Amino acid sequence: MAEKVQDRKINTDAVDFTFGEIVNLHNDNEIVIQPEYQRLFRWSDEQKSRLIESILIELPIPPIFLIENEIGVLELIDGLQRVSSVLQFISADTINLEPLTLGGCDLMPELNGRKFEDLEMVQRLRVKRTPIRAIIIRKGGDQFIKYELFKRLNTGGSLLSPQEIRNCSSRMVEGGEKFYGFLKQLSDYENFKKSIVRLDENAQQQKGDEELVLRFFAVKNYTQGYKGNIKEWLDDYMDKVLFRKLEFSYDHEKKIFHEAFDIISEKFGGDAFVRYRDGQPQGRLAPAYFEAVVGAVARFPKQAGQQDAAELRAHLASTLESEDFRDVTGPGANAIYKLRRRIELVEQNVFGKQK
Repeated sequence: MAEKVQDRKINTDAVDFTFGEIVNLHNDNEIVIQPEYQRLFRWSDEQKSRLIESILIELPIPPIFLIENEIGVLELIDGLQRVSSVLQFISADTINLEPLTLGGCDLMPELNGRKFEDLEMVQRLRVKRTPIRAIIIRKGGDQFIKYELFKRLNTGGSLLSPQEIRNCSSRMVEGGEKFYGFLKQLSDYENFKKSIVRLDENAQQQKGDEELVLRFFAVKNYTQGYKGNIKEWLDDYMDKVLFRKLEFSYDHEKKIFHEAFDIISEKFGGDAFVRYRDGQPQGRLAPAYFEAVVGAVARFPKQAGQQDAAELRAHLASTLESEDFRDVTGPGANAIYKLRRRIELVEQNVFGKQK
């Protein structure tokens, strides 16, 4: 009989750290508060300043969550903005930022324009000695529950993008760091980078390139799991890979990925995944177009690789401009039959696959 969810536990401790202690633990590399898979800040200086103001007037600060890694170091998995804001204020050089100058404080307007060293001694000590509750997830325990915990802690807010949440939550699973590293490695592949040059800059900053790598494998390996919601589809595919419910051969998949983007880069440059008008590429990378092209190339790399680049570009332009293709990328484009039809149209019209 399957183990009941209520019997699957993780070991946690609740500890109160002062912000001064967190600074010292960070300086001693005992707390990691700047994991490379997240961006350090999304908060404005005004948001950071208001946190400092809240500390000084002794408003409650929400708890943070940390996970203990295999060597006992604590990694911050929720609360990055709060902790980093205080660290920038108290000890900015430890995170390679300029010291925070307070601004936008409306309850204590006298704080505006001040840095940490400009505060009175009693205020500096209050910031350093203010405690924050830390929930520490200890080594061991149920991997799935830890994985779900991180996703649920972060899904409700807007600080992390869906791919950043996937990247971080993968670290809760044995072997998950390998999969995250694999996505990151492939996102740095030169011909992939050339192929997605039209990806929106904001999407790039939110790990949109890594999400496209994941989307490539989902299109190739898991269209049967698509239910019309892109985020849930990618989440579900990654879940199944991490928990070994689907086979995933790293060497084999890497070879196919390289082969596909070698072809796409050579034949189309950075114009494979965009809309066309009068035969000319227009605008930014469109994810639905990405799915259609990579789905076709991954299935028929030999046909794609053998054809003349100019002919392929002309066929791609006419296909993506066609009424048939527009019908499966407009309203309701996330329906499963439209996803499959998009791929089929590129297969048939660009690479010559017959019905």
